[in-house]
Amino acid sequence: MTVYIDDAVHPWRGERWAHLMADTLPELHAVAAQLGIPRRAFQNRPSGAHYDVPARLRAQAIALGAHAISRHTDRALVKAVIANARTQYQP
Repeated sequence: MTVYIDDAVHPWRGERWAHLMADTLPELHAVAAQLGIPRRAFQNRPSGAHYDVPARLRAQAIALGAHAISRHTDRALVKAVIANARTQYQP
């Protein structure tokens, strides 16, 4: 089982943000909690279950075991991770 964090390229509210995704929701919630991200920040979306992570926490997520993935160089992997995150959406 794996947790992933993509590039922090999404600008919002004066910061850059990354997406934290995982093979399973329990893994995703566990790493988010270790980063101090509250459960209410969980994005249960049809586009993929994830947490938004500010760029300043990206290195900490990697230190906790998240695999860094790049939308620029790991396109096939990113696509697969997003597809898996979509299957975890629970309306």
